[in-house]
Amino acid sequence: MALPFFYKEDIDSSGTDLVLDEDTSKHIVQVLRMQNGEQLQLTNGKGDLFSCEIISDNRKKCVVKVIQRSRIPDPGSKITIAISLIKNTSRFEWFLEKATELGVSEIIPLICERTEKTAFKSERMKSILVSAMLQSQQCWLPFLQQPQKVQQVVKSATHQQKFIAHCIDGEKRNLSEMMNESLSSKIILIGPEGDFTAAEVDQALQGHFIAVALGETRLRTETAGIAAASLLCLV
Repeated sequence: MALPFFYKEDIDSSGTDLVLDEDTSKHIVQVLRMQNGEQLQLTNGKGDLFSCEIISDNRKKCVVKVIQRSRIPDPGSKITIAISLIKNTSRFEWFLEKATELGVSEIIPLICERTEKTAFKSERMKSILVSAMLQSQQCWLPFLQQPQKVQQVVKSATHQQKFIAHCIDGEKRNLSEMMNESLSSKIILIGPEGDFTAAEVDQALQGHFIAVALGETRLRTETAGIAAASLLCLV
């Protein structure tokens, strides 16, 4: 059976004893009823994995001793999903969870002309990423950017492959046909519920983004994000 898995962002690699925050301590001691001498695993979300033993089962400040350190290799490919914020926050949170499980490297919340909601709770969104990372037993936490205007992302993207998925009539390739395994960095733009405007698409095309389709049906924003993540991460 796998050891319980937890996140601690600021792990000092030179130390041996680590004090866990109150929420994590409470979960370990009160919920899981773990005691001194039992083992667990910690990650900092940056590729480091620590096998630890509980030495003080305090429910507010649990202390663990590091008994082994491991370095989990970087996945190698950088997959960025730049996706519009959507009105239904729970649906956007669902996207964050599933994209993390699939192994996305970076998520950029987009603000487009037709984006209906721009409020963004960074700490809550990050906590969702952390939970999904732990649930899927990963040691690399996706980098969550602050919301950016789509024009800013188009201008700053330096990825080797750049895509924009939209529903406007015109020439598009299927994303599934565009996978190039030799290229390690890819980004795709996913628009809001009302789609990108023609001007936004034109600007992306001028910025060397390739127009792609994600299938034959019209997808919700969060579904499109997951479809793209699945193709880019798993194919």
